[in-house]
Amino acid sequence: MIKVTVEVDVFPTENINKVKKALLNVFEPSSLKVMRKGIRRKIVAKGQGSMSLMKIYRKLREERILDTARRYLKAGITNENKIVFFIHKQAAYVGVVSFCDSEIRSPLGHIKFEIETDDPKTLIDWLTPKTVRGVPIKEVPPPD
Repeated sequence: MIKVTVEVDVFPTENINKVKKALLNVFEPSSLKVMRKGIRRKIVAKGQGSMSLMKIYRKLREERILDTARRYLKAGITNENKIVFFIHKQAAYVGVVSFCDSEIRSPLGHIKFEIETDDPKTLIDWLTPKTVRGVPIKEVPPPD
């Protein structure tokens, strides 16, 4: 079972609808909530199954960044069968996936993906297969 949680901070100077658009450009949630803490806001979106990842799946192929994405996802595997990675919020707003190394590497903000799965390596092989000259060697079926 794949469970995905995507979080993005909404800074006081930002339009919440634009931040939602950035998130929705790269993720297909089954639920989306706006959390408030003082003047700070955060959007938390959740999804289940590979279908919730289809937008980012397609974008990685359109942009031909499978090898780069694979490196970031592999580096983001945790001990709890999770994959954590960050993409730039500003790039996502215009429909582009641009990875950042950590929370502090995106001065205008990031979108945090946390994917929980029984088998992170199989999910990575589906989402970001190995390539030769940017073309996937072998596409595998979704792991759910």
